[in-house]
Amino acid sequence: MTTRNTAGGDADPAVRAELARLRDSIDNIDAAVVHMLAERFKCTQRVGHLKAAHHLPPADPAREAAQIARLRRLAESAKLDPAFAEKLLNFIIAEVIRHHERIAEDATSAADTTGN
Repeated sequence: MTTRNTAGGDADPAVRAELARLRDSIDNIDAAVVHMLAERFKCTQRVGHLKAAHHLPPADPAREAAQIARLRRLAESAKLDPAFAEKLLNFIIAEVIRHHERIAEDATSAADTTGN
């Protein structure tokens, strides 16, 4: 059995250069994903505050189901595994709901201390 140097140190210089180029692209994409998620969570935080102010529930199962179906369609058209996309969105949705619950709790606590 032959072992390979996973860092590419024994590879042809052209292969190492291509590997470095691809990894740079991956790093850039990862940075973009993080920034996009940060923007998404800024929006969902605003949604959470709006829901709390109007005593709406933190979760919206109909909206969540529609979003999952939409994301699965997008994933299929992008040649991404729809099951993976659904798992990712479910993880994000769970985190958003957790944030919304905390925002609602904070709003209730604030109203209790001010007598509203």
